[in-house]
Amino acid sequence: MEIKKSSKADLEKGKTLAFLMGIVLGLAILFVGFEWGTTELKISASDRVADILAEEEIDITTQEVENLPPPPPVAPPPQQEVVAEVLTIVEDNVDVGNQTLMSSEDTQREAQTQTYVPPAAVAALVVEEEITEQTIFEIVEDMPEFPGGMAALTAYLGKNIVYPVIAQENGIAGRVTVSFVVNQDGSIVDAVVARPIDPALDREALRVVNSMPRWTPGKQRGKAVRVRYTVPVVFRLQ
Repeated sequence: MEIKKSSKADLEKGKTLAFLMGIVLGLAILFVGFEWGTTELKISASDRVADILAEEEIDITTQEVENLPPPPPVAPPPQQEVVAEVLTIVEDNVDVGNQTLMSSEDTQREAQTQTYVPPAAVAALVVEEEITEQTIFEIVEDMPEFPGGMAALTAYLGKNIVYPVIAQENGIAGRVTVSFVVNQDGSIVDAVVARPIDPALDREALRVVNSMPRWTPGKQRGKAVRVRYTVPVVFRLQ
């Protein structure tokens, strides 16, 4: 008897296709498994490196903190003095009398009418007056003058000089320069021989100068001052 099979019921026809599909599916599962294991290893390795770096950073930071000097002590805040407020209670029946109250306008008006002179300026004026009285000037605006002028002074010296006999006998002649101070009142003081020639002639020149009448005093800024003056006294043999 011949066995007949239908094409739909033939199992050998799809066996090869199923076998190939199984191999492909197995390879796919194996490939996915390899990929998954490699990814986990990569992640684990990167995490380990990060942990090592973090530990080194912590160690370096700890060493730097240990080597730093201790911070300076903080100064305590200054204590403020407490001022106790004292209140004076006055009874209502106390007679205070008539008191003049000055407002700020009155004080300002009085300050405007007064001229302020600084103490330094007052002291400078006093010192300047003292210096002016004691200072001896060499040159001033108005020089001291003999009564009648230089001609009268020359005539006075020629009339009052007495030629010393010893100087005449020795033939001594010349010019003796005498320096003196004319005071504020015109009197002659502190006469000295600036250029001597002979002791006898020097003494005679001083005598004549000290016997001169009062001069017209010198003036500086309109005020009489002390002035040093120099006069030549000439001795000539006839």
